[in-house]
Amino acid sequence: MAHTVQAKKRIRQLVKSTEINRTRMSRIRTYMQNVEHAIQSGDKPAAQEALKVFQPEIMRGVTKGVLHLNMAARRISRLNKRIKALS
Repeated sequence: MAHTVQAKKRIRQLVKSTEINRTRMSRIRTYMQNVEHAIQSGDKPAAQEALKVFQPEIMRGVTKGVLHLNMAARRISRLNKRIKALS
């Protein structure tokens, strides 16, 4: 258990930031699932539109420090590649 004032404050901040990050990651995953469902249905225009909505959301996660830039770029690249492969 924390004894100092600073340690107690860090615990309060950690709880708050964890909740914010959890919400942000959940939102990113939801957008990613929308892209996945559009790809699986074979609807190329819907998949492109879903990816267009997903890209700013995942990059916002990068700027907020929830995700690493390379991981976000890799996900976008792989999804884009799968969308281009649709007929």
